Amino acid sequence: MDLNALKSAPRLLITASLQPVLGTRFQPTGFPDLGPAKYSTADGREMLLVESAQSMANRLETVCWDSSNNTWAAPLDGLPYVAVTDKSGAFITNSLLEAHRLNSPYILEGADKTFFNALRSELGADKEGRVDLKKLATVLLKYDVNSLLHGVFIAKSDIAGGRMRVPRALTAFIEASDVKVAASGGVKNDSVNPAGDTKKGFGNVPFHRDEFTGNITAYFNLDLSQIRGYGFEEAVENLLVAIALYKIRALLDSPFRPRTACDLEVTDITVRRPDGYKLPVLSEITSALPGLIKAVADAKLFASPAVTTVVFE
Repeated sequence: MDLNALKSAPRLLITASLQPVLGTRFQPTGFPDLGPAKYSTADGREMLLVESAQSMANRLETVCWDSSNNTWAAPLDGLPYVAVTDKSGAFITNSLLEAHRLNSPYILEGADKTFFNALRSELGADKEGRVDLKKLATVLLKYDVNSLLHGVFIAKSDIAGGRMRVPRALTAFIEASDVKVAASGGVKNDSVNPAGDTKKGFGNVPFHRDEFTGNITAYFNLDLSQIRGYGFEEAVENLLVAIALYKIRALLDSPFRPRTACDLEVTDITVRRPDGYKLPVLSEITSALPGLIKAVADAKLFASPAVTTVVFE
């Protein structure tokens, strides 16, 4: 896999056109106090947020995890992460699946303070002074390489004054343009007692439903300047870029159904920047990853063992 075209580029920008696998309607993400996130562009086009950056980060992490075996997807085997178990050793969660990664309460707020104290020792406990982001990047590479791509905010006052923060290097979202509302509805029928107490789940309950039509596009932004700014050697930079490419390609190559009425498929992939770069196919990325992982592991930049276990009580 040739990454030379990305060596001096500040960003890797990718767009992917999507469409419903059947029909023309789709269901966007919704927010409790907002509903569908609709907005207009400066030139008056009606827009709709289909998937937020937060949700897409979760999905880009999920494609890396083999849930049936509770381990990395095979091409990523050997990368470091923090696992959380109960006292019997049963799986609870891990830093890859947690929304706040290493700042998860299951990792830092339990009775087991072994890892918390390790972070405090390696990052420092000073509440004043300049934050050493190179040191933070080195610690994240050691324990949870995923945090270097999706960001983390270790908001604990006992660890460097709660100031250790890395923004997303890989950002993605999905939006739709020229949207129109596809209004519909239905009734939850109760054939036994149609006039029953609906507050308790009885009775006939009519409801309305808004779906949408429009042109759907997924956007991916890999901040290559941020990755170079961590100050790592080339082997680490190549690994981080390859993991990001794996996440993007694995997501685009897999069935994508974020909600019941939002089953989408990719119709076109375009690399916007740098000019002339072609997104590698998944097989090319998966073939390159084991060697890239081994190179960094051999340099002893990962924790040993690579999986750090925290017992949550």
